[in-house]
Amino acid sequence: MSKFNRRSFLKLSSTSVIGITLGGISLKSLAAEKLDLDDPTAKALKYVHKSAEEGKNCANCAHVQAGDDPEWKPCALFPNKLVNNNGWCSAWMQKAG
Repeated sequence: MSKFNRRSFLKLSSTSVIGITLGGISLKSLAAEKLDLDDPTAKALKYVHKSAEEGKNCANCAHVQAGDDPEWKPCALFPNKLVNNNGWCSAWMQKAG
């Protein structure tokens, strides 16, 4: 059975930190971008960045998911894209609760 000494621990720790850091950088490069109005799915669902009807917007839509940005959130209908909280599309559905 091999010993796990301080030197081995430090090597493993530093390698792990580097791996996590590089992993985080590569994940940021895959981060979602804001939905373009010219996107084919956006056009098909008549998405707009500003809803014309008060009370019906992405902020209270069941398809929109939680996100870090207070203005732009991920939406299940537009993979890897962010929709504006004030936006709207024809698939809008009131969030439960």
